[in-house]
Amino acid sequence: MATATAKNGTVVTPEGTMGARVKSLREAMDLSLRDLAERSGVSAPMLSQVERGDTSPTLAVAQKIAAGLDLTLSQLLRLDEGRHVVIVRAGEGRARRRRGHRTEELTPPLPGQRADVSAHTLAPGAATGGPDDPPLHEPGSRETAVVLDGGVELFIDGQRHELAEGDSVTFDADLPHHFENNAETEARLIAIVAAGLRRG
Repeated sequence: MATATAKNGTVVTPEGTMGARVKSLREAMDLSLRDLAERSGVSAPMLSQVERGDTSPTLAVAQKIAAGLDLTLSQLLRLDEGRHVVIVRAGEGRARRRRGHRTEELTPPLPGQRADVSAHTLAPGAATGGPDDPPLHEPGSRETAVVLDGGVELFIDGQRHELAEGDSVTFDADLPHHFENNAETEARLIAIVAAGLRRG
């Protein structure tokens, strides 16, 4: 993709590509405009204008947007697209914590990506979600989980399955499900979610 910088310091890309890419990346990370505004320091109205193609951001603004999307500026502008490699270093994935459950996203938020890999750490007594939580994945999704340490229990569609260290499980991820760690030691697992692959 050809990218240049105008004399006024704005980023010049083929019409609409910059805004469409920002919107696709934001939605892939499940972020609202307000969320990205908080992460990047760029106002929500400005982000909206960029996404619609109404304005071209300056390099400084583009840099902030890239940082808010956990990307380098060159990745956002696709200057390094030919390399086809994006490395997420150990401990640098997007992470979040909730009631003893730590999640780290191991795949970068690239547009068009149909599979996501995440690492989950469950403290004793913790769970990945509540039994009444709605499905988090789109219809047709499949998930494969591999237990790295400890043991967990998978509750899905009214059934319970025990998983020990080294076990793996594949299931329809659009059904209500969650993992629980009911042991006295911490448990770790890797989850791979492939979107919209299951056939009826």
